[in-house]
Amino acid sequence: MIVVSHLTKVFDTPSGPSTVLDDVSFTVAGGEVFAVVGPSGAGKSTLAQCLNLLQRPTSGEVIVNGENLAHLDSAALRAARRRIGTVFQSSSLLSRRTAAENVALPLEYLGATKAATRSRVAELLDRVGMADRANLYPHQLSGGQRQRVGIARALALKPSVLLSDEATSGLDPVATESFLDLLADVRDDLGLAVVFITHEMDLITRIADRVGRLDHGTIVEQGSVVDLALSPDSSLGQSLRPHGIPAPAAAGEVAVVVTYHSAAVPSDWITRVSTRIGAPVGILGANVQSVDGVPVGELTVSVNASSVDEFVVTANELGVTARPTAQAAREVAA
Repeated sequence: MIVVSHLTKVFDTPSGPSTVLDDVSFTVAGGEVFAVVGPSGAGKSTLAQCLNLLQRPTSGEVIVNGENLAHLDSAALRAARRRIGTVFQSSSLLSRRTAAENVALPLEYLGATKAATRSRVAELLDRVGMADRANLYPHQLSGGQRQRVGIARALALKPSVLLSDEATSGLDPVATESFLDLLADVRDDLGLAVVFITHEMDLITRIADRVGRLDHGTIVEQGSVVDLALSPDSSLGQSLRPHGIPAPAAAGEVAVVVTYHSAAVPSDWITRVSTRIGAPVGILGANVQSVDGVPVGELTVSVNASSVDEFVVTANELGVTARPTAQAAREVAA
């Protein structure tokens, strides 16, 4: 587990103090992925450096398994850093070392025996699916393969926390999907607390349990991915939901936008509504995805103009918010 409490980082600049992180707090339990999202300049890189103590926080706490890393002296901090494995954006592999030799680096630094190092490296490369590429150099590997080696190296010292710092940036969609699958596997197998820092919003629903939005150094909103995606009042949830352009409604019908706002919406809700109002319901466009088995997002349906009001009431009773489009609402009113 990692607990970040009231974390603040202030840099001294020629023009005076600059607060890059301001009272940041969150908790990540073992076996959980907490995503941190935000635009460039929000403070994500500084947060990553403060979490693995490459930067000392100005104030606040970084507590891993009950120990406050921010208050340790240099010698104790070096030992404590072993509890946090980090996968960086560019994998940061040494170009003159093979995949196996890169994974061995933390073990060599720790002073492990050659036999123990070989055994641990072989185990880790096998875990990340890179055993057959152990003797290849970074330039001989694809971006996704380098990130797999990066995960293996991050796990070398058996950390309890794994920090992924923009690790998917620059990867193609196939490599990104493979990386996320591997990250989920090691999270589940090892019970790791994972902090997943990214600017790619579309990845959050695929990997994270909870998410926080960092803006100008402050976490302005955080919570369960499912809860936020279902909340009509959450700006972060709005960003998490898929979007698209629906087809227009036919003459005599009204386009109605339907948004999921409950985890208990029946899978056959369209059939139930259609039966209740005695009119067919057509689908003009759908942007719905499953998050932990819960459908989130919205779809646009077409309803006979005379049945719109009854459709809206019935749909709301079943756990979805239904509203005619602005143009449709004007047409119905006329």
